[in-house]
Amino acid sequence: MEKNDEKSRRAGCVIMASGLGRRFGGNKLLADFGGEPLICRAFRATEGIFDRRVVVTRHEEVADLARGWGIGVVLHDLRLRSDTVRLGLQAVGETAGCLFCPGDQPLLRKETVAALAAAGLENPGAIWRPAFQGTPGSPVWFPRELFPELMTLPPGKGGGFVAKQYPGRVRTIAAGAEELQDVDSPEDLLRLLEWHTGR
Repeated sequence: MEKNDEKSRRAGCVIMASGLGRRFGGNKLLADFGGEPLICRAFRATEGIFDRRVVVTRHEEVADLARGWGIGVVLHDLRLRSDTVRLGLQAVGETAGCLFCPGDQPLLRKETVAALAAAGLENPGAIWRPAFQGTPGSPVWFPRELFPELMTLPPGKGGGFVAKQYPGRVRTIAAGAEELQDVDSPEDLLRLLEWHTGR
């Protein structure tokens, strides 16, 4: 790695916001969470850490929110998770690695996100995940050398498909149980909001 190789020091982030919210009964990313849309929690957790952030979404309202935060947007109408990964990587461009961050984990801490990015930059070649009591979750950091495989995922597969091909590369950072919880239903939203306000 050359000392002046700028790509070796750049971190990218793709915020995954393309879900249709079928189990939620609507666009969960716009649901209120503590006085702001749920997706804004992902914006806050990733703010100030990455050289390039991109929100990949099917939803114009989410795209408008992201633009208001100064975050790049890929607005699309493709169906598959593999499409979201590919479009995000294309938009992020040349970086040392990229964190794929779900838009529906409202209790994810900025400190955890920063630790994942720092570990990824300091340990080229490793895949980094947060974990609670040894059980890994999202978001997931992938090194640049795995980008070609992420760009050519089987239809409908996500980054987890690539991570499973390289179990020896996966490293974890300890995180709180609440950080790894996502919102699939209105009940999930209420439970995590109570967890958040009860702290």
